Amino acid sequence: MAEARYKQLVDELAAEIRSGRLAPGTRLPTHRRLAGRHGLALVTATRVYAELEAMGLVSGEVGRGTFVREAALPYGQGVDQQAVAAGLVDLNFNYPSLPGQAELLRAALRQIAAGGDLEAMLRYAPHGGRMHERACVARHLASRGLAAEPSSVLIVDGAQHGLAVTAMALLQPGDVVAVDALTYPGFKVLAEAQRLELVPIPAAGQGPDLDALARLCARRRVRAVYTMPTLHNPLGWVMSATRRRRLAAIARQHGLLVIEDAAYAFLADDPPPPMAMLAPAHTVYVSGLSKSVATGLRVGFVVAPEAWVQKIERAIRATTWCAPGVTTTIACGWLEDGTVGRLESEKRQDAAARQALVGAALAGLRCVRHPASYFAWLPLPEEARADRVAAALMREGVSVSTAEPFATSRPVPHALRLALGSVALDSLESALRTVRRIVGEHAG
Repeated sequence: MAEARYKQLVDELAAEIRSGRLAPGTRLPTHRRLAGRHGLALVTATRVYAELEAMGLVSGEVGRGTFVREAALPYGQGVDQQAVAAGLVDLNFNYPSLPGQAELLRAALRQIAAGGDLEAMLRYAPHGGRMHERACVARHLASRGLAAEPSSVLIVDGAQHGLAVTAMALLQPGDVVAVDALTYPGFKVLAEAQRLELVPIPAAGQGPDLDALARLCARRRVRAVYTMPTLHNPLGWVMSATRRRRLAAIARQHGLLVIEDAAYAFLADDPPPPMAMLAPAHTVYVSGLSKSVATGLRVGFVVAPEAWVQKIERAIRATTWCAPGVTTTIACGWLEDGTVGRLESEKRQDAAARQALVGAALAGLRCVRHPASYFAWLPLPEEARADRVAAALMREGVSVSTAEPFATSRPVPHALRLALGSVALDSLESALRTVRRIVGEHAG
């Protein structure tokens, strides 16, 4: 009977929320009051709210209560929701592009068509890429402060694929992976697919709390740590050399695999050495050209210790067999002739200009950002709820991400992640003014 009543109550509350009888933002009764009102055990009332939260209908917040979510906002609104309706200004997903890049591609395709070994592009390549292509990537990485032998470089289908094959090759279901409490959503999706246990590490200034990581490693068998030391997404930090050396020491002490995500590292001027230089025997470095060149190019690279290369090659074979010949050829040509370096320099300037607009439009609001990044993290005033603010912005024609896709711990903070790299500057300026106005309306 108790089980039937539990299910019935879940259905009743869900119907009231979906019909609008319980409006977004409504504070629901405490667990104890719900139990008393319906003659349930306290643990059963807690289970009711947990079920509604799993359905995306409510959110529970420590010290504040349980609230009805904004139904107009897709559950988990964020970078996993790439389809943006016509007319919406997209501050949700970053695909930075500069004027003239389409012409660069057109010229590169003409050059490929006019010469070269076209037959080779119709055949399978070695799983990790042809050696001359791997050497090309190694030279590019050397300019970023990462010395790597071509034999340690593997070419993959974008940085996300690089993360996936690293996890497939080197981690097992159930492995514990330490991650930032706010982290890249693509790694969360990957961890779920691989059945990895993510344990959040809180932030401490410009980086993760390494004391907390050390304590975690002392009490649990942590297999790996996923980190973005240079241009963290979404908080924009660049970890200091001192912090990196401490992280390297923890990795050596506890035998951790360090997965270093450097997708946005090109935006930072003169950062400290990559983790792959400080703990080379423990680190797999993953990056690509999606943000620095174009998201559709889908060329990434992995740098791994020699002992792990064959394992990662097997994972590449199991997923895509090899990197695509045409795009890899284009990418290597642009690496060699300086096109990538030029685009990276221009995008650093472009990102800085966009951050200047953020500084002007959101002046007075607390905003966490790097001066040359393509995103900004906007914690909301205590009175504001992220789902309602995001839904209000969507009604105004602006799509943003809440903290939900980035959060690996509970409660999820009320904050917005603003992607700055996908719209024209004039549209961005107008959208930021709209963000400022809507946040102000929800702060009182």
